Amino acid sequence: MGILKMLSASEIFAQILSFFLLLLLLRLFAWKKILNLLDQRKDKIRSEFERIEESKLEISRLKNDYASKIASIQEEAEIKIKEAIEEGRKINAQMRKQAHEDAQDIIDDARKQVKHEVSQVQEKLKDRIVDIALGAARSVIQEKLTEDGDRRIVENFIKEMEEA
Repeated sequence: MGILKMLSASEIFAQILSFFLLLLLLRLFAWKKILNLLDQRKDKIRSEFERIEESKLEISRLKNDYASKIASIQEEAEIKIKEAIEEGRKINAQMRKQAHEDAQDIIDDARKQVKHEVSQVQEKLKDRIVDIALGAARSVIQEKLTEDGDRRIVENFIKEMEEA
C-alpha cells in the first residue's frame, strides 16, 4: 500500500495513457511485422514437424519393407535347403540303385563265368571219361580196333548214358 500512496492519480493516469499509446503505436507500426514473424516461425515449425512425421513414416515403411524382405529371404533359404536335402536324397537313392545294379551285374557275370567254367570242366571230364573208357575197353577187348572206332563206340555209349 505504501507504493500507491506515493503515486498520484495523474501519474497513474499518465502511465495508463502512455501504455495504451505505446500499444497503439506498436499495433500500427510493428504488430503486423511481429505477427508475420510469429506466423513464419509457426509455419517453419509446422513444416519441420511434418517433415519429421514424413521421415518417421518413411523409416517405418522401410523398416517394414526390410522386415518383409528378410522374411522372404529366410523362406527362400529354407526352401533352397529343403530342395538341397531332397536332391541329396535323390542322389543317394540313385547311387544305391546304381550300386545294386552294378552288384547284380557282377553276380550275373560271375554266374555266367561259373557256368562257362563248369561246362569246360564237364567237357574235360567227358574227354577224360572217354579216355578212361577207351583204356578199359582196350583192356577188356584184347583186340584193337582203330582209335577212331573206339572213340565212336565210347561216345555213343556216353550219349546213351546221357539220354538215359
